[in-house]
Amino acid sequence: MLGGVTDSSLRELLGLLAQGAPAEEFSRPAASARAAGASAAELAALEEATGVALEIHRTLAQHRTREAELTALFDTAGDLAALRDLDSVLRAITHRAKLLLHTDVTYLSLNDEAAGDTFMRVTDGSVSAAFQQLRLGMGEGLGGLVAQTARPYATGDYQRDPRFRHTAAIDGAVGEEDLHAILGVPLRLGARVIGVLFAADRSPREFSPREVALLSSLADHAAIAIDGARLLEETRRALAELGVASRTVQETSDALRRAEEAHDRLTGLVLRGGDLGEVAAAIGALLDGGTLVHDADGAELARARSRPVAPPARAVAASRASGRAVAEGGTWVCAVLAGPELLGSVTLTGRPALDEAGRRLFERAAMVTALLLLLRRSVAQTEDRIRGELLGDLLGPSGDPAGLAERARRLGVDLACPHALFVLHSDSAPRPRLLTAAAHHARERRGLAGVHHDHAVLLVPSRAPGADAAGLAAALGRAVGAPVTVGAADAGDDGPAGLPAAHAEALRCLTTLCALGRSGDGSTLSELGFLGVLLGDRPDLSGYVRAALGPVLDYDARRGSDLLHTLRVYFASGMSQARAKEVLHVHVNTVVQRLERIGRLLGPDWQSPDRALELQLALRLHQVSARRDAGPASS
Repeated sequence: MLGGVTDSSLRELLGLLAQGAPAEEFSRPAASARAAGASAAELAALEEATGVALEIHRTLAQHRTREAELTALFDTAGDLAALRDLDSVLRAITHRAKLLLHTDVTYLSLNDEAAGDTFMRVTDGSVSAAFQQLRLGMGEGLGGLVAQTARPYATGDYQRDPRFRHTAAIDGAVGEEDLHAILGVPLRLGARVIGVLFAADRSPREFSPREVALLSSLADHAAIAIDGARLLEETRRALAELGVASRTVQETSDALRRAEEAHDRLTGLVLRGGDLGEVAAAIGALLDGGTLVHDADGAELARARSRPVAPPARAVAASRASGRAVAEGGTWVCAVLAGPELLGSVTLTGRPALDEAGRRLFERAAMVTALLLLLRRSVAQTEDRIRGELLGDLLGPSGDPAGLAERARRLGVDLACPHALFVLHSDSAPRPRLLTAAAHHARERRGLAGVHHDHAVLLVPSRAPGADAAGLAAALGRAVGAPVTVGAADAGDDGPAGLPAAHAEALRCLTTLCALGRSGDGSTLSELGFLGVLLGDRPDLSGYVRAALGPVLDYDARRGSDLLHTLRVYFASGMSQARAKEVLHVHVNTVVQRLERIGRLLGPDWQSPDRALELQLALRLHQVSARRDAGPASS
């Protein structure tokens, strides 16, 4: 049996255990018993009881610590599960590791698979900028070795530990942070290492297996949380991209719907018989801009809500090559194509910024314009063929002039008004191209064009065939890009009956022009001087005389002078002033003055060989006609 002192001491030990008192207080009951005079046996029993109590105290302390660590791990898992942002997850991991291991610094690095190294991602307690930006190659330093081997490593004093591959960059950053004891554990997802979690102190120490296990457990939770946060970010990003894609699909669908509606509207307009002006107005309304339509030569065909603008040739060429609308100088240009053939272009003004949907709508409008131009060309070709057939019938033998006149009226041609016939020829321009240009001119002038006896022929209203022939030669030359020679003849007042003779005269005029080397010119036979008089079926002698001598005749009539006689004598004297003054019985100065007056009336070239021949023939014709008008002389 133990004494009362020992029983009291044992109860005190039990009380200290129950209170969770510090270990140093457990020696107090034995000291009190010794002071109270307990026996050696009692003191020995009390010492044994004190040892057992201390062991129980240590076990309880370990259990409490383990319980606290487990609670902290569960709390950490809950906190990490609640986080959704990767940066927040990483900061929470390092902070909780610092609290659990009671170290000066904690930090976390993530592996960069593309670069083949691991880099510092987040720190807690670090003060060195170099340390916070550190990158470790695989196998370099403690962290590089953990990342490479997927095993925990610890050191009591890193700078002096020879187990690790030291580098100047790593040692410098660790030294700047003044770290000594470092523990690193891998962040693992299955067999893959995604990073390293570190705990470090600024004084040398050893990390216990319990601390390694604790940091490893935290790293396992952290790896799962990091992967979850990454997956969540990828999901968010995918959802955002899906939303953008969905909006893009919707916008594209809306754009396609609008384009189809616009295409249907424009196509319907064409099929209802709308012209280019209506199409241009519809395009401008759809795209909120001005519209111009030009043909392949750049001539304006239609315009709406815009001032005249020439189509930029470079933009038309680029659009033709790419098949897309092209922007240049604040305008959009789209070539109007029928396969590889350029029919013209459409220009959009007032819309320098055109989105993809608008651009495609503009290109659809150009396709509709091509359809309309092809329809117009088809109609024009059919009409030109009908007009050409009528012209061929008018110039050939026909027994029904009234029927031909009626056919002409149905085509808008009134043969009762004055007309002229033009025969066309070009040495270098293809005849189909010349005929196309002539047909275009015929449509504008309400006339007819066709081919007769291998020449392009044009019949149009005209009161001045000579002047019209010269103008037509110039206009057609510009249209075909080559000289065009035009022989013309007045169709007379006989309607269809006089057209074959007019064609023959115009053809002779054309032949004469070519023989005289006047390629690219236009004229009538009457304007070709005496050659016209000789070649014409209906010579106009008085008209020829008037054309050659008209200014002199008018002067003599007004002034009562006789310059015409002086001119006749001058030519009869071999163009000698001295012999002429003998015949005229005047002073030579008078002859000179009269000839100067004649020169001012007839022009400076009146004495040239060709002109002198024309004048002498006109003088002879005038003299003969004057005698004929006076009648036979009395005997």
